[in-house]
Amino acid sequence: KFFKSIVADLNVLAIFNVDGFYRQVDYDLNRVLVENKDMKYVLRYKLSEDSGSSFSVDIKLMNGGNVVFKKNYNVSSSNIYMFVSHTIAYDINEFMGEAPVEWMKRKVIFSRMISPQKSELVISDYTLTYQHVIVKGGFNIFPKWANKEQSGFYYSSLDGKPTLKYLDIKTGKGSVIKSSDGMMICSDANEDGSKLLLTMAPKGQPDIYLYDVKTKNARALTNYGGIDVGGQFMGNDKVIFVSDRLGYPNIFSTNINSNSVQQMVHYGKSNAACSAHGEYIVYKARESSESFGGNTFNLHLISTKTDFIRRLTAVGVNEFPRFSVDGDAIVFIKNYQSQSSIGIIRLNHNKNFLFPLKYGKVQSIDW
Repeated sequence: KFFKSIVADLNVLAIFNVDGFYRQVDYDLNRVLVENKDMKYVLRYKLSEDSGSSFSVDIKLMNGGNVVFKKNYNVSSSNIYMFVSHTIAYDINEFMGEAPVEWMKRKVIFSRMISPQKSELVISDYTLTYQHVIVKGGFNIFPKWANKEQSGFYYSSLDGKPTLKYLDIKTGKGSVIKSSDGMMICSDANEDGSKLLLTMAPKGQPDIYLYDVKTKNARALTNYGGIDVGGQFMGNDKVIFVSDRLGYPNIFSTNINSNSVQQMVHYGKSNAACSAHGEYIVYKARESSESFGGNTFNLHLISTKTDFIRRLTAVGVNEFPRFSVDGDAIVFIKNYQSQSSIGIIRLNHNKNFLFPLKYGKVQSIDW
């Protein structure tokens, strides 16, 4: 299991052509096996577990007969071996001088539909190998990390009046943030977690609200007779969101200090589910209009400073894109041929990776 995990992580780094053949050898041998003589690098590791279930991994990266990098890793249990694998890949990537892949070590949180109006909130690693159900029972959707540290998260409870709740992971303590008729979703939190973007519909039609965590005040950023949803922070003052104000869903922006609204996407007639990082926006666009068959929804990347448009996916229903904290990658949900998967797009390497869900269907995700 550990071997499969480390091979997958090294492949996702996209800087190696990884030989996925498993070989056993004495860890302390100071030369590589003859089968590996043509390899630029050889990764050798040793696993050990004590009676108290502490899990230890020693690794060394060899170039020929020379050890160029070595390190020891210790965790409390072998059940979380995949996080050790992710950290090893992160450290090797750093040793190679590549751009940071901090997202590899972060946790993913998603809502999994298990039956009509029944869901689970699950914390996992980015490959879905580790899964811990943190909230079960009832209809709870749209989880959103509260801060960079991932010490807590918000989610929408739809058992009765739509209610936004918060759960502190370290203490296990939950609290109610706000309720609203019609809709109540936290679509984004700013970098320090002090401000939230909420979608609420107190007057019947959903609008974007800026919520101050400290003062508990919510201020409307949009006031439109149609649908404004899914607000995302784009820098300190700018917010992008999805609106039907052109007669179809599209991506717009507004400034939190003014009422001006600007169209951001000029390609496609059904654009939704956006995320932003720096000058870039990723969004979902409908690519077909089948009346009785399944439609294709692909992800597109645009720059706000140029006319650049890049299609990121090709088949199936691809939705809920989220940039990594460093903008290096995008996580998304892919539903194709009755299979629900988490997808990772390495933007600078132009590679996609899919990690299927064993059961249920992913409703929404955050990274």
